[in-house]
Amino acid sequence: MLLPSDFRKGSTKILWNNEPWLVVDYQMVKPGKGGTYYRTKMKNLITGRLLEETFRSAEKIAPADMEQVQMQFLYADDLYHFMDQSSFEQVDFGLDQIDSVKKYLKEGIAYSVLKFEGKPISVEPPFFMDLKVVDTPPGVRGDTAQGGNKPAKLETGLVVSVPLFINEGDVLRVDTREDKYIERVDK
Repeated sequence: MLLPSDFRKGSTKILWNNEPWLVVDYQMVKPGKGGTYYRTKMKNLITGRLLEETFRSAEKIAPADMEQVQMQFLYADDLYHFMDQSSFEQVDFGLDQIDSVKKYLKEGIAYSVLKFEGKPISVEPPFFMDLKVVDTPPGVRGDTAQGGNKPAKLETGLVVSVPLFINEGDVLRVDTREDKYIERVDK
């Protein structure tokens, strides 16, 4: 069992009302009179709903029974198909479950799938991915009034801001947490 003092922003997963929740933020409040309590902002890991809840400092909360497995993205049709790297079991996700990760889906890449009570509920991409530039305007020398950046469309459909020297066909390393260009990678 967890106490509210054990909470960590963005990493503590708890079971609240029989659903898994991620503690997004919390604040300890010590009033002049009475006991200490914690105000928390939580995100439901199944529905994505945000909730603010208050816990007494001595209240015990059950940790969520979560499992994280590596699954390879196979292909997409009406559903998005993934295969477990160890058991070769296939799992299908709908667009509503995969929407936040859709711009990083690339066949053959392993993704982290979060399971709650054995049922897959969400997919997270690796922190860094190497993606190929499929469309970008040519960089014109002296065109640096806007800081020397231009948009580039990558093979997954993601558009990122890149330096002027990037051309079509270049492979870029992208930070998936911030949708940000990191560096050009050798082909």
